[in-house]
Amino acid sequence: MTVTGADQDATGMTARRFWWWDRRRSVVLDVGLALVSALECAVEGVRFAGNAGLPVPLGVVFGLVAGSVLVVRRRWPIAVVLVSIAVTPAEMAFLMGIVSLYTLAASEVPRRITVVLAGMSLAGTLIVTFVRTQQDVANATDGDFRPGPWYVPLVSLFLSLGLTGPPVLYGLYIGARRRLMESLRERADSLERELSLLADRAEERAEWARTEERTRIAREMHDVVAHRVSLMVVHAAALQAVALKDPAKAVKNAALVGDMGRQALTELREMLGVLRSGDAGGSGARPMASAAVPLAAVGAAAAAAAAAEAEDGPCLADLEALVGQSRQAGMVVEFSVEGDPVACGPLVEQTAYRVVQEALTNVHKHAAGAKTWVRLAHRGSEVAMQVENGPSDGGTADAGLPSGGNGLVGMRERVTALGGVFVSGPTDAGGFRVSAVLPARPRGG
Repeated sequence: MTVTGADQDATGMTARRFWWWDRRRSVVLDVGLALVSALECAVEGVRFAGNAGLPVPLGVVFGLVAGSVLVVRRRWPIAVVLVSIAVTPAEMAFLMGIVSLYTLAASEVPRRITVVLAGMSLAGTLIVTFVRTQQDVANATDGDFRPGPWYVPLVSLFLSLGLTGPPVLYGLYIGARRRLMESLRERADSLERELSLLADRAEERAEWARTEERTRIAREMHDVVAHRVSLMVVHAAALQAVALKDPAKAVKNAALVGDMGRQALTELREMLGVLRSGDAGGSGARPMASAAVPLAAVGAAAAAAAAAEAEDGPCLADLEALVGQSRQAGMVVEFSVEGDPVACGPLVEQTAYRVVQEALTNVHKHAAGAKTWVRLAHRGSEVAMQVENGPSDGGTADAGLPSGGNGLVGMRERVTALGGVFVSGPTDAGGFRVSAVLPARPRGG
């Protein structure tokens, strides 16, 4: 496995530094090269001292000092190259010249400086090799060896290029490769950060989807259960009141309570069946961790629930039966339909039905005995519904139904989710009015 720059810092690979060296083996390599170069220059300093007429110890010390400069090649590559060029006339520091040129080409020094210094080193080496080769040819004792005028320049050129070209080219290659690796490490670090951000965002979206699905399920459970149970409570109260006075009516109310209970259980079973099918569709593979819950499983459950609702959910044609159930519970309800019916989407019809259902449930809870008007109007590309009740009849006993305070909130969420308008509030006559307008074909539906 590769280790990125961020991982190197985390694992401590660059935590311990030795002056300008990053690793211990770099120290060992440079010190070893400096020792070899110093010994080479010391040996060559003996010959230089003899040719220059200097004391031999002075030539040796000069060679040791010049060769040891190679130890700072990583810190000051330009200085090392200049030193190697300066001692080229003394015919020493060949190792230092090769290593310094490689280090200069592989470093971050501007290319124009590298070209100038490499040219100076090539020129100095060419001059020295030309003079030395010419002296060797002149001192040759073999009479049969008579080179032409091209021999000395050609040999000098080949030697100087051989000492200068390969280290420069190899240094350029290593420098380019090093920069490429650094670029790849930076890209890997940036990709890791982007993947981390994407994972965080995916988890946020999954959590948001789960929260939205819980809210939708809670809203559906409230709409399905609250209306049926409210009617059952109203009928049970009426049954208790007439049980002794009118046994026939009591039997009728008891049958209605049983029918509503069975309807409520049927709707609950259908909803739970949808939830189980959604969970089964998304549980093909067990997640590795709780944080890795797939967003697709949540979306599959939501899609399955929405599809089941669109196919089997209530529609506008069921409003008459819904109003009839409230009438059977003793509520005085007037139902009217205006305009020519238009084709509406399944979700629109279901939302309109749930709004009327919840509004009638609120009348049972908060305005027992109040007269109620349910109006449905088709307006071209819109469908409007309104449920209005008058003031509560003080002579009618309150059924004592609890209120969770989520009815109006759920209606507003349903309507606004489809791009509709929802308005609710008290009337001047002391009653309450709920109005909603829905597009017949919402966007995206």
